[in-house]
Amino acid sequence: MEKEEDYNTEVADAEGKGGKRGSSLKGLLEGKLLAEKLRANRRFVLFVTALGIVYIANGYSTEKLYRERVALEGEVRDLRFESITAAADLMFMCKQSEVIKRIKAEGLDLEESQEPPMKLYR
Repeated sequence: MEKEEDYNTEVADAEGKGGKRGSSLKGLLEGKLLAEKLRANRRFVLFVTALGIVYIANGYSTEKLYRERVALEGEVRDLRFESITAAADLMFMCKQSEVIKRIKAEGLDLEESQEPPMKLYR
């Protein structure tokens, strides 16, 4: 007898599922099914939402860092050119002939040494 009762409940459940399909389609179109699923998985939905927010924020911060990097690379390039120019000007001004010209232009009464420099040893 138990087997017959189990069989009858299984058949009734199968017929009930057929009835639920129509109601589940209606529930899906009305949004009830989605609302039920969201309520049932509230923690997971909140977790996925938080993960999405963190992902978007990470993208924005990465883009900001990239823009800063490009700006700094341009500034380094400009400063390198200035450094090269300053070093070339300094090398030109340190030439002996240029030093003599500048001394005469300033009106200083300095004279060029006629004796070669001496090396000091310890």
